[in-house]
Amino acid sequence: MKTTIQDKNKLVNSVFSEVYQQYDLMNDILSFGVHRSWKQKFIDWMGPQPGTKLIDVAAGTGDIAKIFYKKSNNSAEITCVEPNIKMLNQGKIKLKSLDTINWIHAPAEKIPVEEGTFDYYSISFGIRNVSNINFVLKEAFRVLKPGGRFMCLEFSKIDNEMLNYFYKQYSKTIPLVGKLVVGSDEPYKYLVKSIEKFYNQKTLAKLIKKNGFSNVEFRNLSSGIAAIHSGWKV
Repeated sequence: MKTTIQDKNKLVNSVFSEVYQQYDLMNDILSFGVHRSWKQKFIDWMGPQPGTKLIDVAAGTGDIAKIFYKKSNNSAEITCVEPNIKMLNQGKIKLKSLDTINWIHAPAEKIPVEEGTFDYYSISFGIRNVSNINFVLKEAFRVLKPGGRFMCLEFSKIDNEMLNYFYKQYSKTIPLVGKLVVGSDEPYKYLVKSIEKFYNQKTLAKLIKKNGFSNVEFRNLSSGIAAIHSGWKV
């Protein structure tokens, strides 16, 4: 098992090291820009309050941090955690005007912050890439304050048979687009496989409950192409 975890960590790190420069562009191309709407709905449901603290894990280039900051009337304290150093540096460049953001280079399974620090924990399109989801959820529970909220945005399972068929056909073209734009199809072969293998909405909700969260619920986006999960530390 240890070897498997190490192999996945290396694989995921190599994937993001290849795509970091075109990461935002490819998100727009592959989702036809819809990911922006999903992220906005994610933050709207989260409901940031002025002066609150967010930890955004697997932060990528900082999309969630930027939207959260604006939604909090530019008053939130935000910590972005990203395991890939190239992605982290890209995020720092992208959000250089927001000098109040604290960036940490660390995996989601072990974050170097004190227990009970944050009002909100977010992870967006990152939880399917972790080596141990239970470790990640336990760590999320640890770093949240009592009354804090866990929020996850991730690709999920489509609840419409016809849409699911067309989505699978479309998925076959994703590595080809990656080859054209990024110069390599391997990261996007991984993307497609990681989505196919990931949990469905109900199974992920059960895992979140299993790791201590209460009032767990989810909302589908685009008929389940993606889903938002919410839970509370009571």
